[in-house]
Amino acid sequence: MSTAPDLAALRRRAIDAAQRAYAPYSSLKVGAALQSASGAVYTGCNVENAAYPIGGCAERAAIASAVQAEGAAFRLAAIAVAAFARDAEALPVSPCGACRQALVEFGPAAQVSFRQPDGSWVEVEADALLPWRFVLPER
Repeated sequence: MSTAPDLAALRRRAIDAAQRAYAPYSSLKVGAALQSASGAVYTGCNVENAAYPIGGCAERAAIASAVQAEGAAFRLAAIAVAAFARDAEALPVSPCGACRQALVEFGPAAQVSFRQPDGSWVEVEADALLPWRFVLPER
């Protein structure tokens, strides 16, 4: 069963998820809400750590939640990403490179929505965010 993504609802869920982020070091709170091809919705938020490299991004947290629920068959239909500064000001933040690679792994044609500097939202296919993504060669 595939349901057309409701980007407005995903954006609201991403904003809510960002409020739950653990970001004591950067104060950059990021939330993500995704819809799988099955129609289910999963959320994630960033989780920082004093040992910076082991922190985790919101997008990959949502993907991990979806894979845990749906297994290896999970496919991404859409994702919205919302970011906020320490003063709760909305920020224009797109998925980082590692998250872009994860997005195209599960849905190269998935709709990705994030804010622009003027406060509007942009929608783009995941594939357009990382046109030269890594693909493991077949043997």
